[in-house]
Amino acid sequence: MSHAGGPAGEADEQQRTTTKVVLISIVAAIGGFLFGFDTAVINGAVKAVTEEFRLGDFLSGFAVSCALLGAAVGAWFAGRLADRYGRKAVMIVGGGLFAISAVGSAFAFGVVDLILWRVVGGVGVGVASVIAPTYIAEVAPAHIRGRLASLQQLAITVGIFVALLSDAFIANTAGGASEEAWLGWDAWRWMFLAGVVPSVVWAFLALQVPESPRYLIAQGQTQKATDVLREVLGTKSLDALQRKVADIKQSMRREHDPSLRDLLGHRFGLLPIVWVGILLSVFQQAVGINVIFYYSTVLWQAVGFEESQAFTTSVITSVTNVVVTFIAIATVDRIGRKPLLLVGSAAMAVSLAVMAVSFAQATGGVENPSLPAPWGVIAVVAANAYVVAFGATWGPVVWVLLGEMFPNKIRAAALAVAASAQWLANFAISTSFPSLASAGLQFAYGLYATFAALSFVFVWRAVRETKGRELEDMGADTDVRDAKVDRRR
Repeated sequence: MSHAGGPAGEADEQQRTTTKVVLISIVAAIGGFLFGFDTAVINGAVKAVTEEFRLGDFLSGFAVSCALLGAAVGAWFAGRLADRYGRKAVMIVGGGLFAISAVGSAFAFGVVDLILWRVVGGVGVGVASVIAPTYIAEVAPAHIRGRLASLQQLAITVGIFVALLSDAFIANTAGGASEEAWLGWDAWRWMFLAGVVPSVVWAFLALQVPESPRYLIAQGQTQKATDVLREVLGTKSLDALQRKVADIKQSMRREHDPSLRDLLGHRFGLLPIVWVGILLSVFQQAVGINVIFYYSTVLWQAVGFEESQAFTTSVITSVTNVVVTFIAIATVDRIGRKPLLLVGSAAMAVSLAVMAVSFAQATGGVENPSLPAPWGVIAVVAANAYVVAFGATWGPVVWVLLGEMFPNKIRAAALAVAASAQWLANFAISTSFPSLASAGLQFAYGLYATFAALSFVFVWRAVRETKGRELEDMGADTDVRDAKVDRRR
């Protein structure tokens, strides 16, 4: 009979603990599912909504992207709310807001209240975008933290896929997004209502997971934190647990109630590490990824696809996005964060440039562009190559970095600022796309290719590798380096 303390017992315990940590992280990552679902569900509904409410280009673009303004607000306040009330409570609130938004959007009687409900849902999604990576980073052991944090992006891609799949199913069943479906409702209303299911599931499951040990220690609940650490670290050694608690306390020793003042520095008003987080977030959106998922159905119809074919193409693209995320999960803790970002930047710049060249060959004007052979095929291949490049690198890796790159004492506040910047950048890119497209899609994709090239330079010069480091170690060298930079300035 093997003893629990022997090698076999330790291996079994480590396996159980790893499974437990994965399950806990999956629950948190469902917030990413809501993120992805919300960003893509409008894809199938946008044309029908535009026709239903007789919207012009600006209002059509704003109806699509208004949720991102709510997301920026949700992300901005999420960190402070999580530090005050706990990670679990904020996850539950985020799920509730998204459920309310799904119902309200389904019953919208005009563009004004549709926008209002979309913004409410955006607040919930913004909360999820901050809390999920924060929670995962705080419960995950260092050696698998990158892979577990990548679950956030995997959940986002699955959310996009499920939204597009449900859109396609509902539209095909009804004969079109504008046609009547069940109970006499238009199909596009059912597309929104489907979001109730994952939001309620997330709120329920959030009740079942343990609170973050770092939050518990900040609240003085050391014993509860020790119990959680025992679960997630897979050790019964009291000395090891006490050392871990001491490390966390040491990293928090200079903390006070979290405030945006903690982020201030002499480099353009903020600490350099905060600017790195902001620019990572902005570049992730500036390469135009969400244009593919917000407008892909309309885009493929514009280049000659029938509505059903366009829906199918969008679903295929989203499946590709899900599959390639597993590449990042398999490699982020082996290759590292920075090399993946560099490869992704280069590949995105090339594929976006090819898309720009392809659409420059379009005939029929900007209203009804048509790509002559072989440019239509080249555009489809380049678009999917771009999705592969983003999904395997920038999509998941940025969330990994944002969850782990900041010192404990500013993590929640800094992540909130970075996530807010990401949502605002997403809003700017999504809202501007219809106007850019009206001048010619080659200009839009050319701009995104330029941003991808600039992101390569930024990562090369400014991003530090975090692979394999404990969260408690993030602050020491960051504080020293940032202080040196500030003194030089």
